[in-house]
Amino acid sequence: MIKLISAHRLLRVAAIASALCCAACSGRLPQGALAPVAQADTEGTSLVPMLIATTRNRSTDAGDMFDRERGDAVSYGSVTVSIPPDATRKIGEVQWPTSLPGDPRQNFITVAANYLDKASFVGALSTAAKQSGRGKVLVFVHGFNNRFDEAVFRFAQIVHDSKAPAVPVLFSWPSRGLVGLREYQDDLRDANGSRDAFGQLLDTIAANANVREVTVVCHSMGCSPTLEALRSKAIHAGKIGDKIKNVLLVAPDVDANAFRVQTGQLGSARPRFAVFMSRDDRALKLSKSISGGVTRLGDIDPDQEPYKSDFQREGILVFDLTGLRGGAHSRAFEEVTSVMGLIEQRLAQGQPMTEDASTATDVGQ
Repeated sequence: MIKLISAHRLLRVAAIASALCCAACSGRLPQGALAPVAQADTEGTSLVPMLIATTRNRSTDAGDMFDRERGDAVSYGSVTVSIPPDATRKIGEVQWPTSLPGDPRQNFITVAANYLDKASFVGALSTAAKQSGRGKVLVFVHGFNNRFDEAVFRFAQIVHDSKAPAVPVLFSWPSRGLVGLREYQDDLRDANGSRDAFGQLLDTIAANANVREVTVVCHSMGCSPTLEALRSKAIHAGKIGDKIKNVLLVAPDVDANAFRVQTGQLGSARPRFAVFMSRDDRALKLSKSISGGVTRLGDIDPDQEPYKSDFQREGILVFDLTGLRGGAHSRAFEEVTSVMGLIEQRLAQGQPMTEDASTATDVGQ
């Protein structure tokens, strides 16, 4: 009987994975998109510079910068992405070039890409934080099935569309950029294997005298190393750190009950947490099946116990995006009234994260 149930579950998982794989292959970024293109004088385009820290291996192809394999140590870099005029693009979406080098009037393109050593990374961070005048840093941790170049372009979109007046720092772990059961397991292993490196990155950022405030945004599987790094810091140092103010968990692919336990291990002086979830997220239902039926945090019903009472007691904001437009697993980055709105509220306007009418759990319901 156990074998029959297991086989049934695997068939169901395979069917979902196949559907997701077909969707993923329909519009991916061409390889080599990080090869810099000479910036033309195109009216209305915007430039988004970002700093990079990654546990990926340095690629032999400069157009990729970093590949899908795990590196021997943390590597650093910087990338500047050109975004087409807002008047010609749909806000909340990445306008991927269908062929290279792409048209700056219509597509996201790379105009600068450089490898850095750690000292240069720290120096660039310090300079950018000082020049911003606010000393705010926005750190993004991508999720499952993300190539490095795709994570760069997605983060550029988040930064631009949220109007975040913060220094963007991308932390990229070695996702394979592929969909499948084996690939999911490999990605989860390498995501969690990057926990210590992410914790060290947060320490490096927080130690910078020009940095006053850090906001972390993680997506999907990227929330696993994020939470583990924060928990490790709280256990070993006694606190997470005063500069890490906000943590936004977007479609978090983590054990919902484990998260309830983790929040109690973070101490009282912890960042403000916000969870963006969708009960129609097929990717998280796939994750639940792969994990043997363990409920994922991004797939809970926030009005059901014990989650409702736990979140209220711990002061965790929950934003239910079920039914909104766009793909369920990424709609939080496409819907300007959700994550985009909250980042702008917190970083641009300097307001605390709140369940504003435009972003509360009843949005779209």
